[in-house]
Amino acid sequence: MIIEDILKNFEGFVIVYASIYILIFILMAFVSFFAIKIYNNAKYTIKDDVLVNSNDMVGVSIVAPAFNEELNIVYNVKSLLSLNYPNYEVVIVNDGSTDSTLQKLIDEFELVKVNFFYEEKIKTKPVRAHYKSTNPIYSKLLVVDKENGKSKADASNAGINSSKFPLFLCTDVDCILRNDTILKLAKLFMGNKERVIAAGAAIRASNSCEVKDGFLVKIHYPKNWWASFQEIEYVRSFLLGRMAWSQVNGLLLVSGGLGMFDKEIAIEAGGYWAKSLGEDIELITRMRKVMSRRKEKFRIVYIPESLCWTEVPASLKSFWRQRVRWGRGLAQTLFIHRSMIFNPKYGVTGLVLLPYYLIFEFLVPIIELLGLIGIVLGFIFLEISFLGVFKMVFLVYCFYLQITILSVLWDQWIYGHYSNLKEMLHLLIKAILEPFIYHPFSLFASLKGYLNFLLKKEHKWGVMLRQGFTR
Repeated sequence: MIIEDILKNFEGFVIVYASIYILIFILMAFVSFFAIKIYNNAKYTIKDDVLVNSNDMVGVSIVAPAFNEELNIVYNVKSLLSLNYPNYEVVIVNDGSTDSTLQKLIDEFELVKVNFFYEEKIKTKPVRAHYKSTNPIYSKLLVVDKENGKSKADASNAGINSSKFPLFLCTDVDCILRNDTILKLAKLFMGNKERVIAAGAAIRASNSCEVKDGFLVKIHYPKNWWASFQEIEYVRSFLLGRMAWSQVNGLLLVSGGLGMFDKEIAIEAGGYWAKSLGEDIELITRMRKVMSRRKEKFRIVYIPESLCWTEVPASLKSFWRQRVRWGRGLAQTLFIHRSMIFNPKYGVTGLVLLPYYLIFEFLVPIIELLGLIGIVLGFIFLEISFLGVFKMVFLVYCFYLQITILSVLWDQWIYGHYSNLKEMLHLLIKAILEPFIYHPFSLFASLKGYLNFLLKKEHKWGVMLRQGFTR
């Protein structure tokens, strides 16, 4: 029977595919372990307090778009102006806010319009004005007022055009950065033999954390149901996945919430693409393409320390919208750069990274869905054993649980972010429940994103309702 043959062949394919996927994960875990060990040993060779007092540190521009952020904009900007680094500026881009965001900035920081030489190296919506403070205390602050570009990418590009330093750190205005964030990332660009073109670090959920006047006072495990699952996901992906890829110079994603970039290469790559729904991965892909064209050796580096806290979606509606966008962004990026896939001209990017993202990132939700359908059809046409299916699924579940618990315990052992054992136990309980509650929604959101891309359906960004912080 044709259906029986198809199901048997598909079953064999899934077993091989899953085995390779698990082996890759195990390999990445080992690579991450040694990479973190190397990083922790190396960070003590030159003390940070020596570097922060140096006059030779490279200049960094913090670029932070803001749209309708009147409630917290003043606190957030003060937080960015208080980071511990000798040579930086803060570029706030008011992306056509319709509330009092700009006016609050003008009033609080004593801003006035200035004559500013603005060179549009990256095309954006029109910039209306630049503002500087008359108070020398706020001399590091530059506010860019522009027409709304309907995307963070357009606002970020205007900030990059307005920035004066060779490195820029792109973040969100509502993100809370650790005091030594710039220092931790900037020294990566100065301490490598090869040219570093981008760098990132771990991001955590700020939901339920205690924040006062824009500063992180105490870290807590998110109490919100959906936010807690995302905290687990972040710890696992940042600590194991990205640390391993960084070690082999294989990073294809530096998060939009926290990423430092070589401005020259970013501009040559065309900056962020305003029409992209995955602008962070898309920019890195083009920057890698530029370096391949230049035939220059380079590195994209990631460090395992948590330097940024951001409020993650706390409702199913916001979470679903975000993951649909991510799924569509991945499909969009792979399609746009399809000529690079398996192309030796682009080195590791073409032969390893893009094929990996295609086979083990993009295809996973599709294969999972087909696997579920195959199990149902198998019960009907092949009379497969329920016990056999249960054993296979349980084996995969145990592997996932082992990786997740290892990531959580490892992170706590090294950095000790959570204040007590109770929070750790809550996190581990959520790890047990994640495959049954959180993962299905993430899976089908990705598939919805793929479908939207295929049908060229217009994406509506929507607004994430923020829960605020404990003050």
